[in-house]
Amino acid sequence: MLLLIAEYLQQYYKGFAVFQYLTLRGILGILTALVMSLWLGPWMIRTLRGLQIGQSVRTDGPQSHLAKSGTPTMGGALILASIAISTLLWGDLGNRYVWIVLVTTLLFGAIGWVDDYRKVIEKNSRGLPGRWKYFWQSVFGLGAAVALYVTAQGPAETALIFPFLKDVSLQLGLGFVVLTYFVIVGSSNAVNLTDGLDGLAILPTVLVGGALGIFAYLSGHATFAQYLFIPYIPGVGELIIFCGALVGAGLGFLWFNTYPAQVFMGDVGALALGAALGLVAVAVRQEIVLFIMGGVFVVETLSVVIQVASFKLRGKRVFRMAPIHHHFELKGWPEPRVIVRFWIITVVLVLIGLSTLKLR
Repeated sequence: MLLLIAEYLQQYYKGFAVFQYLTLRGILGILTALVMSLWLGPWMIRTLRGLQIGQSVRTDGPQSHLAKSGTPTMGGALILASIAISTLLWGDLGNRYVWIVLVTTLLFGAIGWVDDYRKVIEKNSRGLPGRWKYFWQSVFGLGAAVALYVTAQGPAETALIFPFLKDVSLQLGLGFVVLTYFVIVGSSNAVNLTDGLDGLAILPTVLVGGALGIFAYLSGHATFAQYLFIPYIPGVGELIIFCGALVGAGLGFLWFNTYPAQVFMGDVGALALGAALGLVAVAVRQEIVLFIMGGVFVVETLSVVIQVASFKLRGKRVFRMAPIHHHFELKGWPEPRVIVRFWIITVVLVLIGLSTLKLR
């Protein structure tokens, strides 16, 4: 929106041309979302407390978590509002990637909102039944996949890129829709499983989102893309605005979500942010790199799969509790130690992911 105003004002003062630069708008997107989160955060926490929208805690988990019962949840709405407003203010509203990613993120947030609403308002411990949650995730995930496929303007936009290998790619055809569906839905649920400790999910999401913003900028720049041997995808650079907004909103939310948390993001935030990461990774053709950088999310998901499969097949548990962050807690690790160590692992994995830009 502000980009359109700046373009109009250029005829009166050429200095407004500076807003054409993606890097500047990306930085402004970060700052706008950050300020909004910090400004609206206290009001939202008070509102959630007043409405008695508090988190229920499992009694079979770590005993230290019982003190968290009643902490306001559904704080992910704060993140989504900050992302949406910042993206709409600084993004190019004529760019298809911006709209596909933003709308899909908000739709996944709506699924999480219904789930959280049923749990904390209607006091329905099941929330949204799993089959319905997965159904709507599938509908919105497939919708985004089809939208990217039918609007693709070149073969590079639907090819699978292999990191560390120069000029090696696989044309997917309709398989692109299937891959995109699994990446979006899978990453959405992976972030949701990780969101079990104060700040555990949000900072890795911020780090991975920021790195994907770098990939988006470079993939949307013809010169950089050619130099780095990554696919050039016209228009995808605008996603740096969305990723910047995600980083700013996430950092602002972390201000209130850090241990001991004043608010939890709930499914409304976790499902949406996971879907956003998956969709941006698909748009910039870096699904495998997302798998590397989001290693914490992958391990959390695998721990649940292994735990369930082992119990059903052998009647025994592999971990003391799944997801795996609870396993370490039950081994005696203090919650802050688990959180910070998972953060450190994510920093290392994100750096490895970024190294794929040059190691080809």
